[in-house]
Amino acid sequence: MKVIVDLCIVPLGIGVSVSKHIAACQRVLQDAGLKTHLHAYGTNIEGPWDDVFAAIKKCHEVVHELNCPRISTTIKLGTRTDRSQTIEDKVQSVRDKLES
Repeated sequence: MKVIVDLCIVPLGIGVSVSKHIAACQRVLQDAGLKTHLHAYGTNIEGPWDDVFAAIKKCHEVVHELNCPRISTTIKLGTRTDRSQTIEDKVQSVRDKLES
């Protein structure tokens, strides 16, 4: 099953800047071969369910390996069985309606 996920990983107990930890997670997602779109408060991820959730688990492992004692993660996800849909499709649908 294909899934589109909005992932927000928040490393806790490491100070104010978290970009080093988020970059490490982004590398995990890239290495997994998943389609991603980084945004200001998270990452959209598209791919097969098992691959996406294996990568999210690996993100947690990598961030903990960087001496982060605690992580708070928010996941929003959607699946469809009626048709195939991409991250870009979802955004374009809204843009089309704004233009009409």
